Amino acid sequence: MRAMKGTTILCVRRGNVVAMAGDGQVTLGDQVIKEGAKKVRRLYDGRVLTGFAGGTADAMTLLERFEKRLAEHGGNLVRAATELVKDWRTDRVLRRLEAMMLVADRGTTLLLSGAGDILEPEGEACAIGSGAGYALAAARAFLESSEARADEIARRSLVIASKICIYTNDSITLEVLED
Repeated sequence: MRAMKGTTILCVRRGNVVAMAGDGQVTLGDQVIKEGAKKVRRLYDGRVLTGFAGGTADAMTLLERFEKRLAEHGGNLVRAATELVKDWRTDRVLRRLEAMMLVADRGTTLLLSGAGDILEPEGEACAIGSGAGYALAAARAFLESSEARADEIARRSLVIASKICIYTNDSITLEVLED
């Protein structure tokens, strides 16, 4: 898997809460083009969270395809992800897309890539993008050392990543699923 420059997406699970957060910075080369992009979204009547890293047009294309696959498979996250990644890997146009996605519902978090990866991460946190390592390290530390909710951990971890990664800012979109 190739690390994507230009964003940080983090998914944290704790108890019955699933939180996905993403920064809002869009860069073109060494310039910040936009500070408030929304890279984390709710799909399937708000029951699925998705976040993307990589080229914006590529990510939007994949997001649209994933939403269609969710509808086709009645919201089954694993089946929809499997079909999307199969298309992504085999379709002549889609396989050129450069992006990664995190998708989550109440029970599962998956990391998807154009290399054919569908990974269910271990533990309670997963991240993609240029600031992924920083956000993931912070989230793991908060998970071990505090009783904070998943949404608080996700927000605080992204703020930390934004202070280290030049492609990540603190304009955070946060979506939460809970019972």
